[in-house]
Amino acid sequence: MVKRILAGVLLLSLLAVAVYSLLDEKKSESTEADNEAEIQQEEDGSSSKGAGMVSPNAPEGLKVGEKAPDFTLETLNGETVNLSELKGKKVFINFWATWCPPCREEMPEMEKFHQEYGDEVEVLAINSTGAEKNIEKVESYVQEGGYTFPILLDPDLEMNQIYQAISIPTTYFIGTDGVIQQPRKVGPMTYDFMVEMKEKLN
Repeated sequence: MVKRILAGVLLLSLLAVAVYSLLDEKKSESTEADNEAEIQQEEDGSSSKGAGMVSPNAPEGLKVGEKAPDFTLETLNGETVNLSELKGKKVFINFWATWCPPCREEMPEMEKFHQEYGDEVEVLAINSTGAEKNIEKVESYVQEGGYTFPILLDPDLEMNQIYQAISIPTTYFIGTDGVIQQPRKVGPMTYDFMVEMKEKLN
């Protein structure tokens, strides 16, 4: 009886090893296929690197000429920012998250722009806090990156919905009159692009 039990356990162990090996082999094949596809995309110039994380049914967003919806949000530092109080100043409203690769690509460019033109343009980075694992992850990411522009928190994703920022990163360009003056940008911005947008706002 004992021998039968041991034999059964051994058989199950061997079966488990076989299944694991098979799955591992398939995973390796899948990884190789993904790598080959990525290389092919880069060669063809069709790589999606740098694109925004776009939802298939994403709305078109708020239009140029619309008044930017007002909001009052708390920052990562515990301060409060009210959009209407910034009237008279050019404002970039950026929607982002720590888990979004294009957002991570964009953040250093935003910091560079903020350091250079922070007196002329207010950069408000609204974090999709309701989609984050926890607030500590946001704090850690911002500290590690040394980002100094205001990080606003959107725990209920209310602003994402109001501004129809379903795809991230998404940025709106608000003029001194509090109106959206340029088409929104879906996808990561470069420093040069931000300078161009700054010049187009009045």
